[in-house]
Amino acid sequence: MDSLRWENAARETLSVTRLSYLLSHFALEREGGGWVELPGQYAWIDAERHRTVAQLDDIPAGQYRALRFDVGLDTETNASNPSKWPAEHPLNPNLNDLHWSWQGGYIFLALEGRYRAANQELKGYALHLARDGNQTLISLVAPIDLIHGDAGVAMDFDIAALLNAPRPLSFEHDGASTHSHDGDPVVSTLRANLPGSFRINRVTSSAPAIARPSQIKPLYLPEHYTAYRFSMNGTFPIPELPRDNPLLVERVELGRKLFREPALSRDRSLACASCHVEQSGFSDPRRFSVGVRGQAGTRHAMPLYNLAWKSSYFWDGRAHTLRQQALMPIQDHSEMDESLDNICAKLSASDEYPALFRSAFGSPEITPEKIGLALENFLLTLTAGNSRFDRAMRGKVTLSSDEQRGFELFMTENEPRTGHHGADCFHCHGGPLFTDHGFHNNGLSLSESDLGRFRVTSAEGDQGKFATPSLRNVAQRAPYMHDGRFATLEEVVAHYSTGIERTPTLDPNLAKHPVGGLGLSASDQAALVAFLKTLSEPE
Repeated sequence: MDSLRWENAARETLSVTRLSYLLSHFALEREGGGWVELPGQYAWIDAERHRTVAQLDDIPAGQYRALRFDVGLDTETNASNPSKWPAEHPLNPNLNDLHWSWQGGYIFLALEGRYRAANQELKGYALHLARDGNQTLISLVAPIDLIHGDAGVAMDFDIAALLNAPRPLSFEHDGASTHSHDGDPVVSTLRANLPGSFRINRVTSSAPAIARPSQIKPLYLPEHYTAYRFSMNGTFPIPELPRDNPLLVERVELGRKLFREPALSRDRSLACASCHVEQSGFSDPRRFSVGVRGQAGTRHAMPLYNLAWKSSYFWDGRAHTLRQQALMPIQDHSEMDESLDNICAKLSASDEYPALFRSAFGSPEITPEKIGLALENFLLTLTAGNSRFDRAMRGKVTLSSDEQRGFELFMTENEPRTGHHGADCFHCHGGPLFTDHGFHNNGLSLSESDLGRFRVTSAEGDQGKFATPSLRNVAQRAPYMHDGRFATLEEVVAHYSTGIERTPTLDPNLAKHPVGGLGLSASDQAALVAFLKTLSEPE
C-alpha cells in the first residue's frame, strides 16, 4: 500500500499508509420488500492491520436483494463513553485508534499517505472524515441467500473513486488534510465520493471464518489464590488482559520480586529495576543503559507503565507479549547476559523462591515460562493515570493559563487552510493513554545502524519508524527518543517546530507541514512544555 504507485485525477502520485473506517446501522432488504435492521452491530476495517472481515449475526432466514450500512456513527453512539466497550469490540478506542478523546467522538474514516507534488516535493496527506452528521449511507444491490445457511459478501473499496469521482480531489489545490470542520469543502467531496467507493465483488454461499476468542484456560492455576484488583483511570479503554495468565496477588508479588532480583543477570550485578528506575517513570535516567560488562546499549530504556494496553513491545515491536519481552533482556549479551537455564537453577537453589513459585503456580518447579508469566503479571499492574492533568479534568485542580494554552495547542491540528493553527500532537499521542501504540517516523535523522521497525519487518516503508511512547510521566523520564538524543522537553518540542527531517517514510501527519516543522513561536513552545509537565504523577 505504501509505495508511490497510484495517481489521482490531478495526476498527483500517491501512496496509502492508512485506510481505516467504522461501519454501523447494517440492514438487509428482503426480496419482497422491507428492510431488516441489525441494531447494535458494528465493524472496524483496517487495511494496514489486515482487518478486512466483519460478521453480522442474528439475521432472519430469507432471500435478500440489497445491503446497506453507514460509514460512521449516529450522534448518540458517537458521543457515548468510549471506555465502556469491551476490549475486542470494534468501538474500543485502544483497538481501532479512531477516537479523538478529549475533543470527543470518533473518526469515521481515516485515509493517510504521501504524495508527490508537481514540483516533485514529497508531502503528506491526512483525510479524516468525522463529526456528527457526516456518517454516510452506503447502499449496495446484492442477491443474498440466507435460507440455506450462511452467506458471504465480498466488497471492494476503491480509493481511486474516493479521490476522483464524482468530484476530483487535488491535495495541492483543495487541501492535503481535513479534520471535518463545518463548511470544509474537502469533507463534502469525501462524502460525495464515498458511496461510489464500495462495490460488490461477489456473493458466496458460505461466510468467511472469523476467529473468536476461545475458552482459554489459566496456566498453572494454584488450588488457593487471591485475585488481584486491577485499577485504572476511568477514562481509559478496557484493556485485553491475558486470559491464560490471570492477575493473582501471589503472581504479581513474585513478579515484583523478580523484577528487582539481580540473580537474573550473569554476575548478579543487574536487575530489571536497574535500567527501569521507578522514580524515572520506570525508564533510565541515562541515555543508554549499561550491561553486565560495563558496555553501553544503543537504545534508551522504554518506560514500563500502561503496558496492559500494548500489543507489541520494544522500540521496534519485536516482542508480541509481555512474557516474551521480559525474558529477552535477560538473555541479551549486551544487557544481563544470562541463560534461562542458569536463572532457573539459581532461583531453585534459593531458600525462598520455590515456595513463592508454589504459591503463584501450584508447584515449586521453576521454569522460564513461569518466570515470564510472573514478570508479565507484575508489569501489567503498573498503571499511570492520576496526574495533575487528570485531576484538572475532574475539576479538582485548575491548570495555569500556560498549561491550558499548551493543552489547546496539543489537541489542535495545524491546518492553515481552515484557520486552525495548533501543534498537531494528538495524532500520535492522543487519547487518555497519550499514545496510539503505533510506529512512526517522526522526522529524526535516519541512521543506517538502526532503522527501527525495518529490522523486524524488512518492509521499506518501515525504515526509521519507532514505537510511540506514552507521554504520561514524560517530565520524569528524560532523555527522550529511541536513542536518548534529546536531554530536555524543550529540545523535543523544538524538534517538531524546526528540526523535522524529510525522508521517504516521514509520517504523513508531519509530512503535510512546512519543511522543517510547525514553526511554533517561543511562547507556544513554552506552553506545550508546561502542559506536558502536568502529565506526571510523582506518587
